[in-house]
Amino acid sequence: MSTPLYEPPQRPRVWALSISRLRDLFFDIAGEYVERADVRIVSHAFEDAVREIEAAGAARPDVVLAGGSNGAYLKTRVSVPVVRINPTGYDVMHALARARREGARVALVTHGDTPDEVHRFAAAYALDVTFASYQSAQDAESVVLDLSDRGIDVVVGPGLVTDIAASAGMGAVFLYSRASVRAGFDTALEVAQATRRETVRRQRLDTLLQHLRDGVVALDAQGRVEVMNQRLASVLGIDAAKAAGRALHDLAPDLAGSLPDADGDSFCTVRGASYVVHRGPLASAGAAAGTVLTFQESRAVERLDRTLRARQRVQQFTARYRLDDIVGASASIERVRALVTRYARSDATVLILGESGTGKEMVAQSMHQLSARRDFAFVAINCGAFPEALLESELFGYEEGAFTGARKGGKAGLIEVAHRGTLFLDEIGEMPLPLQSRLLRVLQEREVVRLGSTEPMRVDIRVVAATHRALTDSVAAGSFRADLYYRLNILSIALPPLRERPNDLLPLAAELLRQAAARERRLAARVPDAATAARMLEGLGAALRRYAWPGNVRELQNVIERIAVELADSDADTDASAALVTRDMLRAIAPEIVEPIASAKPAALTLRERSRHIEADEIRAVLAVHDGDRDAACAALGISKTTLWRKLNSGR
Repeated sequence: MSTPLYEPPQRPRVWALSISRLRDLFFDIAGEYVERADVRIVSHAFEDAVREIEAAGAARPDVVLAGGSNGAYLKTRVSVPVVRINPTGYDVMHALARARREGARVALVTHGDTPDEVHRFAAAYALDVTFASYQSAQDAESVVLDLSDRGIDVVVGPGLVTDIAASAGMGAVFLYSRASVRAGFDTALEVAQATRRETVRRQRLDTLLQHLRDGVVALDAQGRVEVMNQRLASVLGIDAAKAAGRALHDLAPDLAGSLPDADGDSFCTVRGASYVVHRGPLASAGAAAGTVLTFQESRAVERLDRTLRARQRVQQFTARYRLDDIVGASASIERVRALVTRYARSDATVLILGESGTGKEMVAQSMHQLSARRDFAFVAINCGAFPEALLESELFGYEEGAFTGARKGGKAGLIEVAHRGTLFLDEIGEMPLPLQSRLLRVLQEREVVRLGSTEPMRVDIRVVAATHRALTDSVAAGSFRADLYYRLNILSIALPPLRERPNDLLPLAAELLRQAAARERRLAARVPDAATAARMLEGLGAALRRYAWPGNVRELQNVIERIAVELADSDADTDASAALVTRDMLRAIAPEIVEPIASAKPAALTLRERSRHIEADEIRAVLAVHDGDRDAACAALGISKTTLWRKLNSGR
């Protein structure tokens, strides 16, 4: 029978077992520990105590406290820690002194051999004491009765011995004191807490193993299973709970010969599936005491490889240019910078207008870098660089089997890749009409459907488009959808051609020369910065400003690259006079700059004409926002209907 003193479930469970006088001390002292442990006094010993502990199941104690032969018996028969109560030297001395007062002949009976210090103590104080010991309960009774026959008056010993002595009519002095029982309880609590910490640690490790996607088994030095997660047990077709203590080769004979002999990787086949097996040491106290094997399915490795490759591709879609990379101090460039900064705070679609080579993608990247989407992908695609069928699959992606040659597993389109980032559609005017309809739906509904699929996928993207064409002419000619144009032209930025900002030519050329020199090892020391490059090019200012630059910045960059190659191949040292770029050098490498062909100069719009076009485009964008309501558009713009009509017609 057991007597619960209190039941806090989170506290260590301590069972104190005794059927002798020790039980009374347990009751007296257990109350001192009610705040620290769940203490139960169990009136069982030996085999009855074993059955009581095993029957408790999940409620079994964390530690058992017992004395003498009962404690020794339980230590070898239960799976929980057992703490034995040991009498102190003071207990023995005090008990012997009391026994001498009660009888002339005294015997000290202990479980097991009597400690040497007790013999030395009796000899030192000339105590006439008979020493005896026992190994079991039956043995204790024989020892006590033999002492009675030998004329012993008083027996000193643990509860079992004193109970037998009292029954035999002898004097009996209980050996244990309250101090020794308290010491036993303290030790039991320390053991219980340590056991619980170890149990929690093992449970966490087991939980970790069970949540691993790979199969894992830990083996001891003899190849026996210490722990195996359910993932591997399912692969091998065995019960993980019954695998502990058994040799792995007995549990899975098919693995014989296919596991790695040393630390490293190998391949094996289990029940028709291929696995990558990694072997590593299982360390204990700094030395290898076993082996850890992990089983990873080959198909999972392949899927992971594909995922990593796809992620690396996504990471390649990054913006390199920032607003500071746009060189120039002209009023038109300052206006571009101001618009980029303002539009970066919005998610509205932007249409960038400008001749070829004016830096449309640089502006788009700068806007992305300033926006809240800067940490996500910047995906750029040239709509004029792909055939229609290829452009469709690149933009929208496709499902497996969508067409002949489609990649296994399908492919995400660039619209999907740009999710949460920016999609830059360069040369949008070159997009075929059928794809314009699909793009319009993406802009309106913010969802994309892969080729061969019927399931739309939501996307969160900002679209920036660019063109060198007059899209209004394409709309009038029927080659560009008017509804797509109005959807794209919500915000617009017009980039000035290089010929309209002549004062920016020399600073821009100097920066391009600095960049070219940084890529050329032979030139890097001679052109350390843009200021040095500007000094080297200052004699070309007039020639650069006279040229029309039909290719704009891209053409200027080509010329500067030629100059960089010429400087790198020359024998000029770092002396400033020797490093200057002369008009003759420019004539030799780019004669079209110094002596341009008159007919090559394109007819350029005046600044007033360009402003009218930009104003007209912005008015059309406002009209599109208000669904063609001119009154609402005039109110939003702060102009009259007459002014609106006049500006629309002057911008054609």
